[in-house]
Amino acid sequence: MLVCWYHPSALDHHTGRGHPERPERLLAIRERLARDPVPGLVWREPPRATLDQLARAHDRDHVERVRAAIPREGLAALDPDTVVSPGSWEAALRSAGAAVAAVDAVMGGETRRSFSCMRPPGHHAERRRAMGFCLFDNVAVGALHARHLHGVRRIAIFDFDVHHGNGTQDIFRDDPDTLYCSTHQWPLYPGTGREDETGVAGNLLNRTFPPGTDGARWRRVVERDMLPVVDAFRPQLVMISAGFDAHRRDPLAGLLLEEADFAWITARLVEIAERHAGGRVVSVLEGGYDLEALAASVRAHLAALGEGAEEDGER
Repeated sequence: MLVCWYHPSALDHHTGRGHPERPERLLAIRERLARDPVPGLVWREPPRATLDQLARAHDRDHVERVRAAIPREGLAALDPDTVVSPGSWEAALRSAGAAVAAVDAVMGGETRRSFSCMRPPGHHAERRRAMGFCLFDNVAVGALHARHLHGVRRIAIFDFDVHHGNGTQDIFRDDPDTLYCSTHQWPLYPGTGREDETGVAGNLLNRTFPPGTDGARWRRVVERDMLPVVDAFRPQLVMISAGFDAHRRDPLAGLLLEEADFAWITARLVEIAERHAGGRVVSVLEGGYDLEALAASVRAHLAALGEGAEEDGER
């Protein structure tokens, strides 16, 4: 069984006409999965994240600033890229709550694989700052929940979004028990993630790729430089920041990955999870802005994520 978390409040987070991070992203994913289902996939509604859960990853002042910035009507800009509307607070709580619920599902034995199909995304949100379409760092909230409630020590986060997850790096740079790995285009927003940014104990692993990099070259670097490090870390939980804007069709960047590349990395991370983490993998949606490419890539990702998980069943 593969549990996917979705709540309709995600469609009430409005960002303005022409903004790439829009409700249609989730509609496209759900329409594709309705038309072409993934075996064993079940949908669940996530709860709201609590303020205490958010405060493990973010300063409480940051949480309150985001809440205070939500307008009663219309739109408000937190920065030139990050826009909120009256429905954004509920959507953000449910988006972070989906990562928490996904962790609970895999750590509680309900399933070994779980995916958050929510927005706003999260990996650019730093401990004290919302940015890059992101209000709260959902994958970080989930990871710290796993550590606090379930006693998980070693957590590996693999981020294949085309943009560097500066927020996740900011939150975990001094945490040797969290391995953060990111593949991203360089140069590109947000300008962080150089390969010499290695964290407190080599717990940050950044690999950069120039525009025009295709899937074959990307796979070679990941296979050579990154997967052995994740494997040697022996994670007790594998988490994925699943951004699909490295796809060749995406309008915001210039890498040339395809659906098969996302399926490949997903399958390799599942293999590592099978060796060290009881097969437990939590994936959280990040970017991806061409609707057709996003929907097809998520379908491929979920098919690989669910491979071998169908027998989990209800417990």
